Amino acid sequence: MSATQILLLIAAYFGVLILISYFTGREDTNDAFFKANKSAPWYLVAFGMIGASLSGVTFISVPGAVEAKQFGYLQVVFGYFFGYLVIAYVLLPIYYKLNLTSIYTYLKDRFGNTSYKTGAIAFLVSRIVGAAFRLFLVAKVLQLLVFNQFGVPFAITVVITIALIWLYTFKGGIKTIIFTDTLQTLFMLISVIVTIVFLASAMDLHNISDVYQNIKESAMSKVFFFEDFNDSQYFIKSFLAGMFITITMTGLDQDMMQKNLTCKNLKEAQKNMISFSIVLVFVNILFLALGLLLSQYASQNGITAKKDDLFPTIAMLPEIGIVTSSFFLLGLIAAAYSSADSALTSLTTSFCIDIIELDNKPVQAQKSIRKRTHITISIILIIVIILFDAIFKDVSIIWELFKAAGYTYGPLLGLFALGIFTKIEVKDKYVWVIAIVAPILSYFLNAYSVDLLNGYQIGFEILIVNGLLTFLGLILIRRK
Repeated sequence: MSATQILLLIAAYFGVLILISYFTGREDTNDAFFKANKSAPWYLVAFGMIGASLSGVTFISVPGAVEAKQFGYLQVVFGYFFGYLVIAYVLLPIYYKLNLTSIYTYLKDRFGNTSYKTGAIAFLVSRIVGAAFRLFLVAKVLQLLVFNQFGVPFAITVVITIALIWLYTFKGGIKTIIFTDTLQTLFMLISVIVTIVFLASAMDLHNISDVYQNIKESAMSKVFFFEDFNDSQYFIKSFLAGMFITITMTGLDQDMMQKNLTCKNLKEAQKNMISFSIVLVFVNILFLALGLLLSQYASQNGITAKKDDLFPTIAMLPEIGIVTSSFFLLGLIAAAYSSADSALTSLTTSFCIDIIELDNKPVQAQKSIRKRTHITISIILIIVIILFDAIFKDVSIIWELFKAAGYTYGPLLGLFALGIFTKIEVKDKYVWVIAIVAPILSYFLNAYSVDLLNGYQIGFEILIVNGLLTFLGLILIRRK
């Protein structure tokens, strides 16, 4: 595909999103923006959450990492499933009982105002970093495929990327996103299936049975790692890390929970969560299968590409054909934006509700404040993505994303765990100190774990370590 054809495809795609925004954003109110008037159908929320959970990072990085990591990521995915059960039957009942708009309001009721603000700030930092990672990846691909050919600087590509999100979310917010995420998830899944079909045909795999046999016989399809406890991919470590990543990055994350809180009642929210968690396992298997086929195709055809460039490099080859290339682009853009648009909305929600306490502002000024916040968060994302471009080069972004999550989400895990599973009261004014010290200690423990722990290499479970340190630190400041 030529750069001009790609631009036309992107323009058409966003034309559809803006059209959806026009119809869903007619009710330009804070209640619609933050909670979709609590009237979203659970099945739409569940389907849309698939795209939001996977994002452009999964779309590119999971297939790109198969050659180096095999199917080991599936161990983490199995942990995800059990994490979603915890969310459905432990966290969601609490959120619905308290009728929350921001889930961090729970911390205010349980511990006090400092804990509340600390949790909200931890989320803001976590989600800005996470959203920036996801958008950084898609912006790099668009830069490679389109904007380099027009001599457009990467910074301008980033501005365009964020501006498009702002354009279709600034009125409807979460109400718009419920519908755009559904469309974007559909495009993403079609893209993966179309690419698998092409690769299978190109490698003379004539049916599903042939594809399955090919995957089964490949050394890259190894799922379980029990050999070396010190290995970062050891099963128990990966499984538990996946479980706690889900509990924190979904259950304690305003972005993902904001969608669940748009359902009519708790029962529908739980149906959404359970159905979504089952489908997500199979979707991740699909991505891993795609990664294996991409690696085999590249090997057979002498194609060399960096980890996260493998999928886009192959998808845009002339022999792939315009149909497959078009679906790849639609899938990439859909995956990236289905995650990023909700991140922008949830960041706006959390800042308005938790940090500046919008409900206490004059009623006539609330909408204006919300819109200014929306723009400010957009600018912050632009700056962070440009910084990432200077820091991260040939790395698999999904692994960097989970590393970052281990440090930023740990305090949330510790705070909510202490609040839900104990009756301990803490000295609220010191909570922020624990939330800073625990990630710092976790970082140094991770950096020197091989020396300190007799060769043990910490992986994604750094999140559990961080949460435990926060939990223990909070006990130290308990009220007598």
